[in-house]
Amino acid sequence: MKQIWDERAADTDDHSPDGDDLLIQGLRQIIRLSVRVLAILMTLVIVWGVIDVGWVLYQRLVTPPMFLLEIDDILATFGAFMAVLIAIEIFVNITIYLRDDIIHVKIVMATALMAIARKVIILDVKETDVMMVFAIAAVIFSLSIGYWLLNLKVIQLRPRPMAPAQARPAQAAPAQRPAAARHEA
Repeated sequence: MKQIWDERAADTDDHSPDGDDLLIQGLRQIIRLSVRVLAILMTLVIVWGVIDVGWVLYQRLVTPPMFLLEIDDILATFGAFMAVLIAIEIFVNITIYLRDDIIHVKIVMATALMAIARKVIILDVKETDVMMVFAIAAVIFSLSIGYWLLNLKVIQLRPRPMAPAQARPAQAAPAQRPAAARHEA
């Protein structure tokens, strides 16, 4: 097989042993490098977000009345926490892409569900239009159904353990078959 490839490679120098064009290989390397840069930048965003959450929480706790948070302060803090958690989920998406070279739809949908949950947590119902609430509900419903369907597909694709009777077809050994069947075989 190697000899056949060497003969083909002598005819064309723009293909690698795995059949990919050198240009495509170079572009893939650029994309992988770009994704690594994104992972570094996302790490910085996460650290910055954690510092920001701590700073905002500190500022709200030291302003009079000290060590008391109003509901708006608590909701803003929850929103900041969720933003950091979403950034962590995006970082996980990036690292999984680097490891597997594919985008895992289930993880992306889980991140989207977390992002819409953040929106619901920080939502001010008094100032939000009714249509916006219905739109958010539709997005949550759609993402939930999609996530459920992905889990359902994963469950159906897993091999199911077979019962001992199903694992081996019932075949009688020659000595266990009736005498007439033994003579015919």
